[in-house]
Amino acid sequence: MLVAKLKLSEASQDIIHNVIDPNEIIFVHDKASCMRANKTQHLLQDNGVKFWGNDIWPGNSPDLNVAECIRSIIKDEVETQMLSETEYNRDHEDTLKMHTEIVLTSMEEDTELFETLLCSYPSRFSAVKNANGRHTDY
Repeated sequence: MLVAKLKLSEASQDIIHNVIDPNEIIFVHDKASCMRANKTQHLLQDNGVKFWGNDIWPGNSPDLNVAECIRSIIKDEVETQMLSETEYNRDHEDTLKMHTEIVLTSMEEDTELFETLLCSYPSRFSAVKNANGRHTDY
């Protein structure tokens, strides 16, 4: 079992080294206590890993969470659809489910939206870094 894990680990490292340029990578963590620990910060620093330390990384940042953007888009679209309903139908759970399904189905085809959001990560990181972890326009 250990041999299999080591071989998998070696294979993963080969793939990573062939696909990812370490000079283009900055390690980002979620401010979990194990990542905020001074020992962890020093370990990364001592091994030459570029990372956002405790002084830069904003915890729970919606500015960097593309899933939050997608959730917000879905919510706004469903709300728009619900507002087009008669007052009687607006409060029915079935109406909400129907509009949610319609919005989700239409979004499945919108690969451009997902591509745009994913490609926005570099500018999102820069904006958060320039704002010193405070609010950005994302």
